[in-house]
Amino acid sequence: MAKTGRERQFDVRARAPLRLGLAGGGTDLSPYCDQFGGAVLNATIDRFAFAHVSSTREGTTTFRASDLGAEETYQLGEALPLDGGLVLHKAVYSHMVKHYLDGQPQALTVTSTIDAPAGSGLGSSSALVVALVEAFRHALDLPLGPHEVARTAFDIERIEIGLAGGRQDHYAAAFGGINFLEFLADERVLVSPLRFPRAHLNELEASIVICFSGQSRRSDVIIQEQIDGLRTLNAETIDNMHRLKADAASMRRAMLDGDIRQIGEILMRSWEAKRRTAKGVSTSAVEALFEQAMAHGAYGGKISGAGGGGFLMFCTDPENRYNLITTLNRAGGQASSVKFTFDGAEAWTVPR
Repeated sequence: MAKTGRERQFDVRARAPLRLGLAGGGTDLSPYCDQFGGAVLNATIDRFAFAHVSSTREGTTTFRASDLGAEETYQLGEALPLDGGLVLHKAVYSHMVKHYLDGQPQALTVTSTIDAPAGSGLGSSSALVVALVEAFRHALDLPLGPHEVARTAFDIERIEIGLAGGRQDHYAAAFGGINFLEFLADERVLVSPLRFPRAHLNELEASIVICFSGQSRRSDVIIQEQIDGLRTLNAETIDNMHRLKADAASMRRAMLDGDIRQIGEILMRSWEAKRRTAKGVSTSAVEALFEQAMAHGAYGGKISGAGGGGFLMFCTDPENRYNLITTLNRAGGQASSVKFTFDGAEAWTVPR
C-alpha cells in the first residue's frame, strides 16, 4: 500500500511536455468520440509544464504560478474554492487529499511554471495538470502508469472542475512522443507511437516552423460551440469532424512514408475543416500571419489547438526555414524552430 504524504516529508519536481496537434484535433471531444470514435495525431515538443510539490511546516498550503505572478495561501483544512484563481493546482491537491491521503490535508507548497503563454494552443493547461499529478504520484509512491496519470488528469480537469475540452492533451503529456491516439466508446483510449526512419523524423523537424500569434485565446468558448453543434447533430459540424478524423489517418500514412509535402497538404485541409467547426477559430491576426507565411515559402499550416489565436505551425523547405521565421517575426508573430521530444511526464526527488 502506498504511504501517505503525512508519513514522510518530500520535495518533488515533475515536468510534462507540451504538444503540437498535427491532425484530428476536436474528434477527441464528447459526444463525437463516444458515438463515432475519435482519432488524433500529435507530437510533443521541447516545451514543458513544470510542477514542484514540497512539504512545509507552516500549517498552510500555498499554490503558486510563478510565470503568472499568482499565489494563493490557505490555512490547513480550509475549504479550497474551485471556481477561480489557481484552480488547476487546487483541484489536483484536493483530489490527492480525498483519494490518497485519507481526506487529511497536508501542508504543502505547490508551484508551477509553463514554457508557453496561457491560451497557447499547445495543451499547456492539461500538461500542467499531468505534471501536478505526476509530482504527487512520485511523492506518494502511487501505482499509476501513464494511462492512469492521463486519465486522472482528464477526470480532474474535465469532470471535477468542468473545464470544456478534449482528451488528447493529457495523453500526449503523459506518454510523450509522436502518437496516433484513438478515443473510443466506454472511455477507451488507444495510444500507438509512430516509429519511422530517423531521416523522416529529421526532415519533418527541419521543415516545421511554429509561431505564436501574439493572441491568447479562450479555447473553452470555441470548444463549447463545437460541443453544442455535436449535441444538436449539426450536420456541418459532424461532417467536418469526420474530415478531421480522416485527416489523422492520412497524416499517419504520410509521416510513415516521409512525405513532407503531403503532410503540408493535410495540415491545410485540416485547417479548412477546423475553421468550419465553430466561429472564432480564426482571427484577423491569424489570417494575416497565414498570408505572410504562404507568400514566403510555407506550403502548409494550421493552428495548434482549438483556435482563436495561440500557436500556428507551418511546413516549409528546410533551406527556407530561416527566411520564414524572419518574415513572421517582422509581421508581428513570435516564430521559431521546434524539436520533438519522446519522453512523457517524469518526476524526481530534488537532490539534497
